[in-house]
Amino acid sequence: MNLKETDLPGIGKKFVVETRSSDKLAITIHDDGRREVIHFDSDDHDQIKSKITLDDDEARYVSAIIGGVTYKPTALDNIEVALGDLIIEWYRLEPQYKAIGKTIGDLRIRQRSGATIIAVIEKNHSKHINPGPDLLLTADALIVVLGERLHQQQIRQILLSGSS
Repeated sequence: MNLKETDLPGIGKKFVVETRSSDKLAITIHDDGRREVIHFDSDDHDQIKSKITLDDDEARYVSAIIGGVTYKPTALDNIEVALGDLIIEWYRLEPQYKAIGKTIGDLRIRQRSGATIIAVIEKNHSKHINPGPDLLLTADALIVVLGERLHQQQIRQILLSGSS
C-alpha cells in the first residue's frame, strides 16, 4: 500500500491511497468535519469512478465498520489477544459539555472511569500526546481515550456532566 498525505491550507488534509490490489482512493478531510472519498478507475487513475461525502458522525460510523468494531474478522483474533477488550474512542467537546474549562486532574478521569486520555487535539490543531492532569479541556477539542467499553461509557458521562 502506498500513502500520500497533503495539507490543503484553508480546506483540510488530503490522503491518497494506492492499495495492493491497485485501487486508488483520495480521502479529503475538511476542516468542518466533512469527508470526501473518491474512488478512481483501476485502469485510469485520473478518471473518477465514484465519490461519496460523509459528515463527521457518518465518517466515524464507517470507520468503525471498516476497522472491525461491529464485525471481527477471524484474522484479527491475534490482535484481540494483545488488546483484549480495549478500544479507542474519540470525543468532541461540544459547547454544552460541562468538562470544558476543567483540567483532566479536576475531573479525576482515570480514577473515576478507569479510562486513559491518550491525546487531546485542540480546535487550533495543537496536539497534546499523553496529556498530564494539568491540561485544561477546551471547547471543540477532540479527546482520544483508551479503555474498555464500560470505561468509555463512564468517561462520556464525566465529559458531559463535568462533575468531579
